[in-house]
Amino acid sequence: VMDTRTRRTSSNSTVKVSRQSRSGINGQMKLFVSEGNPHCLKVLAAVEVTGVHCEAQYVSHEEKVVPFLSRPALPALLLPNGQHLFSSNAICRYMFEVSGVESTELCNQWLEWEATDLQPALLQALHMTVLQGKGSEVSKVIQGPLNYLVQSLSKINTPYLTGEAVSVADVVLWAALYPILLDSGRFDVGDLWFDRVNGMHACQTAAQKVLQGKGHECMKSYMQRQPAPQISQCRDMQPSNSTPAEADEGERLVSEEEIEAAALTWNKGLSPQATERKHPILPQEGKRNILLTSALPYVNNVPHLGNIIGCVLSADVFSRYGRLRGWNLLFVCGTDEYGTATENKAREEGLTPQQICDKYHAVHSSIYKWFQIDFDFFGRTTTEKQTEIAQDIFWRLHKNDFLVEDTVEQLCCENCKRFLADRFVEGICPHCSYPEARGDQCDKCGRLINAVELKARQVMELIPVVILLHNSLFPFGLESQLEQWLDKSTSGGDWTPNAKQITRSWLRDGLKPRCITRDLHWGTPVPHPDFKEKVFYVWFDAPIGYLSITANYTDKWEKWWKNPQQVELYNFMAKDNVPFHSVVFPCSLLGAQDNYTLVNHLVATEYLNYEDTKFSKSRGVGVFGDMAKDTGIPSDVWRFYLLYVRPEGQDSAFSWADMAMKNNSELLNNLGNFINRAGMFVMKFFEGCVPVMDLQHEDKRLLALVGWELQQYIQLMDKVKIRDALKHILNISRHGNQYIQVNEPWKKIKGGDTERQRAGTVTGVSVNIACLLSVMLLPYMPTVSQTIRDQLNAPQSCINTMLQGTGTFVCALSAGHRVGTVSPLFQKLEADQIEALKKKFGGQQKTAQNAASAQPVTVPVPAAAEVTTVNGVDSEKAKQLTQAVAEQGDKVRALKAQKAEKAVITAEVAKLLDLKKQLAVAEGKSPEPAPQKSKKK
Repeated sequence: VMDTRTRRTSSNSTVKVSRQSRSGINGQMKLFVSEGNPHCLKVLAAVEVTGVHCEAQYVSHEEKVVPFLSRPALPALLLPNGQHLFSSNAICRYMFEVSGVESTELCNQWLEWEATDLQPALLQALHMTVLQGKGSEVSKVIQGPLNYLVQSLSKINTPYLTGEAVSVADVVLWAALYPILLDSGRFDVGDLWFDRVNGMHACQTAAQKVLQGKGHECMKSYMQRQPAPQISQCRDMQPSNSTPAEADEGERLVSEEEIEAAALTWNKGLSPQATERKHPILPQEGKRNILLTSALPYVNNVPHLGNIIGCVLSADVFSRYGRLRGWNLLFVCGTDEYGTATENKAREEGLTPQQICDKYHAVHSSIYKWFQIDFDFFGRTTTEKQTEIAQDIFWRLHKNDFLVEDTVEQLCCENCKRFLADRFVEGICPHCSYPEARGDQCDKCGRLINAVELKARQVMELIPVVILLHNSLFPFGLESQLEQWLDKSTSGGDWTPNAKQITRSWLRDGLKPRCITRDLHWGTPVPHPDFKEKVFYVWFDAPIGYLSITANYTDKWEKWWKNPQQVELYNFMAKDNVPFHSVVFPCSLLGAQDNYTLVNHLVATEYLNYEDTKFSKSRGVGVFGDMAKDTGIPSDVWRFYLLYVRPEGQDSAFSWADMAMKNNSELLNNLGNFINRAGMFVMKFFEGCVPVMDLQHEDKRLLALVGWELQQYIQLMDKVKIRDALKHILNISRHGNQYIQVNEPWKKIKGGDTERQRAGTVTGVSVNIACLLSVMLLPYMPTVSQTIRDQLNAPQSCINTMLQGTGTFVCALSAGHRVGTVSPLFQKLEADQIEALKKKFGGQQKTAQNAASAQPVTVPVPAAAEVTTVNGVDSEKAKQLTQAVAEQGDKVRALKAQKAEKAVITAEVAKLLDLKKQLAVAEGKSPEPAPQKSKKK
């Protein structure tokens, strides 16, 4: 019996490779190619690399070698059985499989990405380069997919894309990139990988055969016969840090096979209703068990918008999505309540530390409830379980000889002999000279810092400070265990690039011991008799809070935390918390040697700023969690915008003007407009009942398009690309609006039977798309999602049906289904309303800055690090300001090149001029006044 294997290619062709054909196929295949055709480069390179015997015949670009196609299709491979392959990627994969090299799942993923993401951008880039002579401008077209490729290459430790040997993925991607890199200059595509493949004799031979040494000139004849690429073909080529609205609004081309498949799926119907959550949630056999945590917020601070999006809101979206997917998921969080910061806050407010914890725990709980954060359990660290579990881990580390006693320098208040929290100390990083490094780590270079190491230290209190030595305990000897675990976790799990980078920076110079005890009163007591006056340092103690909070949720907590074989652990946080979750906490658990569950997926955001500055409670700058509800803007709109600008790849900023624009354009005019129209048509034209739908080709095509967007949404959400997934929700409503606009059901309903039937089909399809959108929106905007389903009277089972498996868009509201009362979902944010809010939360910045400048106290530094001032010249400060001037100058030039708003550029230029004045003073010069522009008469 012939063993036939069928594989689907990215272009919907089918490749069948049998054992029989592998043994007897050589010499019986014919490959049709044409000179100057970049797709032919792939197949000829595959032939050369694999050594498969295949007769190559050169034909003109217009020759139809595949008899059943109405258009030319090259390259094409004629098989011995008379069948043809006419997808270049399918032919390449066929060549490798004939040579005995199976395509792995990773290979298939690369081929899919090349065909659906990279090729459309390359097609436009080649058109610009070969026919328009705009080779210098192609970087903006292809930079998005190239960024993705570079990021992916940075994560692998093998010479080739899928392993130690060259694969079909390497050949296809090299051949795709080669023509555009030929004369247009090199872009960063991972030089080592590209040069390695490019240097192969087989690849160079193939390039010579296709391009004949003529470069882009040889490609003109082929490109002139190709239709000019539309913007829509490159819609999905946006860089990973682009926002949803920055993507172009054209439509993706769908194949006939996709259209028919979508029509079949449409008629499958709904699945049985999923079971409701029942507490306590415990791991289950045969299920995907996910334990999800969000970084524990400090109890003494009211969280601002950046804190909320970086931790609890991102985690909430993924947890809601996971439940829709049918995963068995537990989401825990709580307030981090021990440490110096809490003691100081208690002293400031005249309360005990416990009273402060009780007060602000309630504040946090209230804020997260308003933002609709759906924790399974929100606890706290000041519990008996925290003491019990933290002390147990301590004794296990001690028993296993992973602790050592040593002394450490620490800053202390000279008056009250109170040690200072490291995060209350700021200064210049001793490693990279970043001027705003904190006393525990530098946000710029990511390295560990002891507060006493900071140059030109400042503390945010008006107190005299001295440096004292005190005994402490340090973990050591865990580096090899940590690195082995990290290699496994980062390669197999979804770690964000910044999480990997920060972790590597901590390990770059070797893992150094760090004290885990402090001379404080408010904390988990150290149980060792020699350290009975000490408590655990917060970064050792706080992550253990995840365990103790779970233990306060269920006495069977170990089924989650001592079950790495069955449980996947996701940690959500901002980037400043990464090392404590990727190095410190795992070291504690590894050293305890008690089969603890360690993080599999570490998801870290960058920072969210406020307008063009930082959030500051003391200066009244920015929106904090307890203020958002007083703005009159619904929490779902806050959630939407924060997720829209979620800082996934780089820092982003909250902007009132942008929030208003996204609300009015994306929510009101796009999403809300479509859903409201669909529902209103049912009510107005069909007496509240979904009409009969007679699907035509246009309708099926829309189903396929919507189904593809749904699949992209699922793939991105599975990888925790929360912001990128949001654009596919908005894309679907855009498709729906266009569909309604083209078909004009409000006109057809007044026509004859055929036109009335058409109006019914358009209305029925639209209202079902609205139902799908309600499900996809649920993780992002839970109240809006429920409102849509209430208005449509949608069955509860639609929730679990749409997102199970690979995602299925089915007819959830069949003919005859009665909808509820439909009304608008969103309200416009008016300009005067936004301007008032911007002013309210802008703070008195000049006054605040002047007050702030008098507040910090410069702490005396050791002689070796002292700043010298000679004849008015401050050499150290001048050095720092020179670097700052250079960086600010680069920023201004970049903004001008990007044609940023004039107000933004003016503000940054003002900062540059101010820095130059400071530099002049530091250099002992008189700062020159800024040149005045002459007034026109």
